[in-house]
Amino acid sequence: MKKILLTLTAVAGLTVASQAQEFGFGKTDLIVEGNIGFGKTDNKNTEVKVSGFKFNPKVGYFVTDKIAVGINLIVNDSVTNNYKENAEKKVKTNSFGAGVFGRYYFLEVGSRFKTYAELNVDYTGSKGEVTTSGTTVKGDKTNTFGVNAGIGANYFLTEKIAVNFAFANIIGYNTSKVDADGAKAISSFGANVNEFNNFFNTATFGLTFKF
Repeated sequence: MKKILLTLTAVAGLTVASQAQEFGFGKTDLIVEGNIGFGKTDNKNTEVKVSGFKFNPKVGYFVTDKIAVGINLIVNDSVTNNYKENAEKKVKTNSFGAGVFGRYYFLEVGSRFKTYAELNVDYTGSKGEVTTSGTTVKGDKTNTFGVNAGIGANYFLTEKIAVNFAFANIIGYNTSKVDADGAKAISSFGANVNEFNNFFNTATFGLTFKF
């Protein structure tokens, strides 16, 4: 009888502890996040291959239970390879940038799933090169400034670790200029309805660590 009572007490204690466990963020919490995106396509009709990789690490601080602010880095790499006979051409582009962000958690679905909206202000510098028939020509640097908004979600695996899923640049303003004499800025404003038309606007996955 004593063993049964001890077992029931232990089970009850575990049940209460499980119910009391909370998933989410609080004021003064610190998060470290790293999102990764990659993709590859091979169009047999046009004989063009496109591949890309991007990495977006972030550090954020919660000023309230729902609002976080922080800094982020941007690393992008893409390759477009035209492999048509007698017309081989490869275009490589590398980008690196940094920025600041603000994030607002506006909806909870269950205890573990938290959705958010995010605003980013970023500067990115990119350089590329074009290789045609074995001859490589390097391009001028392009500087880009952007203000973009996106949405995302965290799913908590544990109290301190969550999977992150994010769509960036859903709506925003961007201006870019080639670093060359006489070059003029190119500006754009709008919404990306179909995110997958542009690799750098596709979804990214990663992990969020809470401290």
